[in-house]
Amino acid sequence: TGSEIRGKNGGVSLKLFLASVEQARHLGEGTARDVVTLVKSVLFHRRNPLHFHFITDTVAHRILSALFQSWMVPSVHVSFYDADELKSEVSWIPNKHYSGIYGLMKLTLTKALPADLSKVIVLDTDITFATDIAELWGIFRKFTDKQVIGLVENQSDWYLGNLWKNHKPWPALGRGFNTGVILLYLERLRRIGWEQTWRLTAERELMSMLSTSLADQDIFNAFIKQNPVLVHQLPCFWNVQLSDHTRSEQCYTEVSDLKVIHWNSPKKLRVKNKHVEFFRNLYLTFLEYDGNLLRRELFGCPSQASPGSVQLQTALEQLDEDDQCYDFRRERLTVHRVHLYFLQYEYTPVEDSTDITLVAQLSMDRLQMLEAICKHWEGPISLALYMSDAEAQQFLRYAQASEVLKNRKNVGYHVVYKEGQFYPVNLVRNVALKNANTPYVFLTDVDFLPMYGLYDYLRKSVVQLDMAHTKKALVVPAFETLRYRLSFPKSKAELLSMLDMGTLYTFRYHVWPKGHAPTNYAKWRTATTPYRVEWEADFEPYVVVRRDCPEYDQRFVGFGWNKVSHVMELDAQEFDLMVLPNAFMIHMPHAPSFDISKFRSSSGYRNCLNTLKDEFHQDLSRKYGSAALKYLTAQRNI
Repeated sequence: TGSEIRGKNGGVSLKLFLASVEQARHLGEGTARDVVTLVKSVLFHRRNPLHFHFITDTVAHRILSALFQSWMVPSVHVSFYDADELKSEVSWIPNKHYSGIYGLMKLTLTKALPADLSKVIVLDTDITFATDIAELWGIFRKFTDKQVIGLVENQSDWYLGNLWKNHKPWPALGRGFNTGVILLYLERLRRIGWEQTWRLTAERELMSMLSTSLADQDIFNAFIKQNPVLVHQLPCFWNVQLSDHTRSEQCYTEVSDLKVIHWNSPKKLRVKNKHVEFFRNLYLTFLEYDGNLLRRELFGCPSQASPGSVQLQTALEQLDEDDQCYDFRRERLTVHRVHLYFLQYEYTPVEDSTDITLVAQLSMDRLQMLEAICKHWEGPISLALYMSDAEAQQFLRYAQASEVLKNRKNVGYHVVYKEGQFYPVNLVRNVALKNANTPYVFLTDVDFLPMYGLYDYLRKSVVQLDMAHTKKALVVPAFETLRYRLSFPKSKAELLSMLDMGTLYTFRYHVWPKGHAPTNYAKWRTATTPYRVEWEADFEPYVVVRRDCPEYDQRFVGFGWNKVSHVMELDAQEFDLMVLPNAFMIHMPHAPSFDISKFRSSSGYRNCLNTLKDEFHQDLSRKYGSAALKYLTAQRNI
């Protein structure tokens, strides 16, 4: 952080602090998403290296660190600071603002950020940039020797005290200043004893005001009122404040003049302004903008590649472009951006350590299954969604409009952003698997509906079969219907009756019987206790296993062998495959995926899949030795 990163034309790296980011339950579930939109607008216009500094809680740190690590934007550095370590600095201040304690965190920056960091731009998360942020950084050069803070005048009448009868705001210089965009000269602030100064200011004013109304902004303004020589007033187009009853329209003659849009009204995009449609469209452009396009190198700037991107480039250079399976191999090396916990997530662990998360992946064309799954499975769910930036926003609107999905907080939605020509199905599955928070996972597909009560039944089976101390994979028998409208069976007896009548079938019996035949459906019909089955070639059951099971092999993309390879590795690790006698799941009909169509129509696709199978077998043999020999034998017999 302390060392400068040389940028274009010898300019230095810009240091940005983004106002503290926290869990959904503190400032609303969209905070982390707002950060991404802000960052996109900054990256789109920038021509210099950037260093982002985030003060976060544990959950926001997990979300944003995963996002930036997978984004791999050149010449961007990111640092995180623990909000919990700073709360005691401001927790004594009564605050009426909806941001709570996090709305006071900017006061702590001289302590929170590294001592050798001299200057920083401080931004609220509800900001959209319409220009290169380097222009704003350049204003530091206009500061006088005494000025320590740069701010735009507040554009509402709040600090004038005339908004309603008996309205008494905190003291401010004139209209006061808005702290959504701040140029902070940390080095000079430390020199004047900022940490003690702001505390004394807050203590003095709280004796009469009792609490803050606008969080840190009230304290900054009271400080400036006493020390006007320390503030550098920024042109108001650097913080066009779109709250109601503002003078924001006086900040620009043409909308093309403005630099920064600040959605500082609780109404956000619904705020009143004669140009709000233009502002809204600008915001929506970045909201849905393909973040992969921001991975471009800076022109004329020495590469600031991360170790991960260097390793990736080395691996790509080792691929043979003449290999007929080059596209498959390259896909395995593609790094997809990942946004964990895209929506609010709340989970409280159960006391008996038997909890199970349903794990699945999906794309836009399977969204309609989510409500039904939530009705059938009351336990925690971890879903990875493979989507573009625009599709992720469509999903957000869908989820927010659904009463069923809004009422389920124990569903973790993790967005894996689209890139490349194949569906990276096993990579997406692994994202869902790795972000399950329970000791056990039910590995399924999103187009299956579990039987009613399966969650409780599986938890009891975990205890009955002593899964905590043995290596078992519990098989949930799979069935299917060809009917889009189905009276879902409420019991095994009812399912068997529907099976006999031809309303239901064992899964894929007519197109791929090998996939589930080892389940032994004939035995299951009369079974009353769990029974063990042997692995057979191409077996791909849906199973319950411990969360620390092997991950899916990511060389398999698109259609074919993505689940088969996983079950093979479970068997190689000597998991016992135990079929549950009173469990079932039913596959609902849907249109064929694009990848299965490619598999059926392209001999090259099928040939490459066979090549990948052979290589997987060889890797399995090297990894597990004699335990994997039977897979080679089975493959030769197919």
